[in-house]
Formats: sequence, C-alpha cells, structure tokens
Amino acid sequence: MDALTRRRFLISSGVVGGGALAAGAGVLGFHELLRTAEKAKAGDVEDGLPTLVLVTLYGGNDGLNTVIPYTEPAYHSARPELAYAPERVLRLDEKLGLNPMLRGMKRLWDAKQAAIVLGVGYPKPDRSHFKSMDIWQTASPGTPAPTGWVGRWLDGTKAATEAAVSFEPALPPMLVGKSRIGACVSYRGLTLPPGVSIDAVSALGRAEPGESEMQARAATSYADLITMSRVVRPASTGPEVQGHTVGDMVPATGTGGDNALSAQLALVARCVESQVPTRVYSASLGGFDTHAGERVWQEALLRQLDDALSAFVDRMGRTEAGRRVTVVVYSEFGRRVRANASDGTDHGTAGPVFVLGHSVAGGFYGEQPSLTNLDDGDLKATTDFRDVFGTAVAHVLAGDPDRYLGGYRARLLPLLTSR
Repeated sequence: MDALTRRRFLISSGVVGGGALAAGAGVLGFHELLRTAEKAKAGDVEDGLPTLVLVTLYGGNDGLNTVIPYTEPAYHSARPELAYAPERVLRLDEKLGLNPMLRGMKRLWDAKQAAIVLGVGYPKPDRSHFKSMDIWQTASPGTPAPTGWVGRWLDGTKAATEAAVSFEPALPPMLVGKSRIGACVSYRGLTLPPGVSIDAVSALGRAEPGESEMQARAATSYADLITMSRVVRPASTGPEVQGHTVGDMVPATGTGGDNALSAQLALVARCVESQVPTRVYSASLGGFDTHAGERVWQEALLRQLDDALSAFVDRMGRTEAGRRVTVVVYSEFGRRVRANASDGTDHGTAGPVFVLGHSVAGGFYGEQPSLTNLDDGDLKATTDFRDVFGTAVAHVLAGDPDRYLGGYRARLLPLLTSR
C-alpha cells in the first residue's frame, strides 16, 4: 500500500490518537500479549502452570431456575409460572437438574468435567448489584477494600501485568492490586463497512520504513484490531431465540457485563494455546437482572452461556496447556424464591457456582439451601464464596488463601484432581 495513503488513513481515522494513548497508558494490545509467550519461553518463566478463567454473570442469575430443585413442592408453589416441569429438567440426580438450555453443561457433567457448588453466598447479604459485586470481587464482605483478591495475589507474587488479563470492555476491580494491576484487552475487534474485508485493509497494520513512532504505534493498534477480529469472528454469532440474536434481545440493565462471551473465550483459548504466561483471565456475560419476563431472557442467556462454556472446555481438552485450565462461573447473587407479579424474580441471595475443566472432580459440593427455611423470603447461604475462591487460589494459583482473602480461613473444597 502507498505509504502516503496509509498515513492519511491512520490520521483521518483517529487510530493514531487511540494507539498513542493506549501505548502511553501501558495497556497491553493483543499482539503484545501473544508476544509474551515468546519472552516467557526465552526467560525463566516456569512452563505448564495451571490457569484460572473467571466468568462473571452480571445482574444476578436466578440460581433456582439454573440448578433446579425439580422435586421440591415449595419450588413449584413459589413460582407457578416460572417453575420448570420435572420432565423438562436435565436431571443430575433424584433432586436437582439443569435448565433445559444447558445441554452442553449436562454433557460436561456426565464426563465428570463439571462441578456445582451449591448455596454460595456471603454473610449479611446485600441486594445492591454494585455493593454485592464489589464484595465478590474484593472478597471482603465486612469492610470496603481498595483492592481485588486477584490484585492482591498480583501484589504478593510481584507478577507482571500479563499475569492477569480481562477480555471485557473495562478492567474489573478484581484484578486491581495496590502496586500491581492486570491488563484489559477488550475483545471488540474491527468493524468495517459492508463489502470491505479484513484482508483488504490488512496492509494498514504493517510497519513502514521511515514513519514516525506515533504512526508505528497506530499501525500496531490497527493490527491488533485485525488479529482480534480474525480470532473472534467464528465465535461472534450468538444463538437466536424467536428470530433475534441474544445480544439484540438482552435488555440494557446497567449492571455490567457484555453479550459476547464466546468471543472473549475465543481470545482466552488462543492465548492458552499460544502458551501466553497469563495465570488468570476474566470474562463476563451481562443481562441477568430478570425482574420481568424472566423465562425468555434467562433461557436466551443460559443458552449463550452453555454454547460458549461447553465449546471452550472441549477446545481446552485438545492441548496439554488447555487441560490445566479451570473455569469458575459466578454471579453476584441469586434471585428471590417467590416470583414477582411481572413473571420475573427480584434480587435474592445465594446461588450455585460452576467449576469446569479437565482437572475438575465433577459432582455436587456443599448443600442445597432449604426452600422452606428462608431468611425473609430468601435462601440461606450454605457455602461461603471465599471457600470457592480460596480453593482456586490454593490449587490453581499455588497461593495462600488466608493471605489474599483478607485473612479469611477458607475451607478448601476437593474440586480439583491431578488427572
């Protein structure tokens, strides 16, 4: 491509400013992230360490319609329009089953690659989205904390920026430490006009001799967008419900998260397979604040979740590095036991947490909360969320849970196996 044309395009498109800003802020681009694998192989970075993938479901997922107590009379009487008939449930045992949209998860369960921790919550629950999510991400229910639990692990291990990476639109507080911070690499790739292919403009991302440092940085940023577009394109088409894609259907709730989990996990998979030395990845799916018309919204979201997670775990099983990946899926709280007057459910408390992967000892952990012995209409948590995160810190990140969970002494769960 003619150098003058290329420079004019970069300047007029505004990529120069964005690229320079990103470079100056120290934010990792996708190309730079992939190059850390080469640096790790050439240095003293230990190879083959386990990897943790944290998937946040923003909005408060209805746990009772995700892991369903299908034989419990109180479940059916409390939400007669929302409760699933026993014959629709994907049965896991004689009492609990999965939402019918979670067929991939059921397959992982049958293969002993899925564990479900029941009744997960924290003391003195808060029904505010933002306060509750802050508690989960800082692992500090009692007092506000300025750092996230992964961020404290980054501090304690003096980790490099690429040790923790978020493929979300914004860096979650979970990855923020006092002296260290994770990297945010948004999954969004390049949007081009109709009829213009990525291949046709790929020359814009190649370095040219004699150009300024700012233009070179802009070109690198543009190359990042092209690379990410190629990685996420096969995973960008979400499932359809009643003729609409999930991303179009999910209402904006302002509670965080996004609607492209498959795209985010495609980038995680590429990094794992390239042996990038990242130990913690963060991804998210939003839209679970189902106060009205819950059935159609939650089913659409759970179907997207199921497609993304099952495909990711399957792909991870093809490589040695992938088989060392553990996925933890959580939401800030569950929903009320009783349905509201709008065919939805309001903010509640405890809910299930999924732990997935080829190193997971599948099955149930913890105790399913009672649907009759409630706390002001809400489930009573039977497992502290710090026990789940503490297990991940100890067995995936080889850290001391007491040190990174604010002094909480985690009850480590036998979730992981050495197979």
